[in-house]
Amino acid sequence: MKISTAQFICFWVVISMFVLTSTAYPSGGKIPKNEKITPSIPELARVEPQVTAETPTLADDPAYQQYIDFFEEVFQTMEDNYYQPPNRQVYDRFIEQFNTKIYSQLKASNKSEDFVRWRSAALMIEALKTDEDIFSAFYPPEPAKEYEETVLGVGVDLGLEGTQTEQGFQITMIEPRCDAYQKGLRLNDVIVSINEENITALEQAQVEELLKPMQDTKTLIAFLEAQTQERKEITVETISFFKQMVFPMTIKVPYIYGLEIRRFNRKTAEDIFRFLQFFREQGPMKGLVIDLRGNPGGPPLAAREIASFFLPAGEDFAFFQKKGQPKALLDVPEIPQQYKYDGPIVILVDKKSGSASELFSGVLQRRRRAVLMGENSAGQVMLKSMFHFDDDSMVLLITSRGFHPDGMPFSFNGLTPDRRYDDIKEEDIVDYATKYLVYINAKK
Repeated sequence: MKISTAQFICFWVVISMFVLTSTAYPSGGKIPKNEKITPSIPELARVEPQVTAETPTLADDPAYQQYIDFFEEVFQTMEDNYYQPPNRQVYDRFIEQFNTKIYSQLKASNKSEDFVRWRSAALMIEALKTDEDIFSAFYPPEPAKEYEETVLGVGVDLGLEGTQTEQGFQITMIEPRCDAYQKGLRLNDVIVSINEENITALEQAQVEELLKPMQDTKTLIAFLEAQTQERKEITVETISFFKQMVFPMTIKVPYIYGLEIRRFNRKTAEDIFRFLQFFREQGPMKGLVIDLRGNPGGPPLAAREIASFFLPAGEDFAFFQKKGQPKALLDVPEIPQQYKYDGPIVILVDKKSGSASELFSGVLQRRRRAVLMGENSAGQVMLKSMFHFDDDSMVLLITSRGFHPDGMPFSFNGLTPDRRYDDIKEEDIVDYATKYLVYINAKK
């Protein structure tokens, strides 16, 4: 089926996205940042806590059936949505190991019922997913919430960063979609009080803590305006907003411009539009460098929307397909012609450029619309979706693979750049890309 422009807004509601996956699970009451989920069922068997006569057994545990029901729910979610049918025999072996080893080992370590359920579900996903799948994972509630906010490019805070000075807290970064920006706070303004508390004598960490109120709370901020030193007061609300992910780059040649895109989200196209309009106001655009190095991706529809600035409307963009299911075809959205850029483009990629950033780069490279420079990308053009459970835990699953319109799949080896780092020093690549664009203009 083809996703039309009219369906575009509705499609955003589906939280299916390209993202790099890191896995975490709770230990006791806290979530350790650097602890890794055991990668397979056999691995857990190597951990041998002391099992004593006091260690609870399955026969004594009234929660046992709840564990099994939860595992079955997770397996059913995978069976209904995973891009490859999961193996029921592997699931049965997992249940057997849960009964004979996993449960007793976790309980011997005095783990809570929640921990036993979540850790075991994580082991189950690791056992069931394919060898090529480095993404699918189970997330307990807090990591699930953190992960979702990160991959959606959403902030739930005041959107401010700064440095504590003798005068107060000087703003060095402010998100353009946060409430404080809408109320008039700007770069280099100096905050002098928060909720009527003078902050000039506080340490940096203390001020930063005051600038992290709970969602939907209101904060009274008094500040000195950078230009006039006039004292002003605003009441700002902690709201959810899409973070700015597009930033201008310094390019040494006039009329050649650069954009660094750190991640794709629902507002990335809006930010690119704003910068392209600004560049055009400076004079004729003669080249564009798009830096996607380190960009882990984002929603696939963001890649589709961004492509509308550079590709003809209505062209088939890519499709995603689960084994045995119809294609989900994406086309290039239509935008007014005056907003398009048809000049030369260089896209910079590296091994951390993944998913939606690969999708965008690969399509433009294949259409000969852009030249890729850098190193092979991550090889992660897959559609991933989040599925939540009643306890607020979540499983992230690959739901389909990405393909070019002609049926060629995006390679697990990543995109091969037209010019590699082997040929160019990494620190010189922006200058090299600029010189290439100068050369292209000279040939016209």
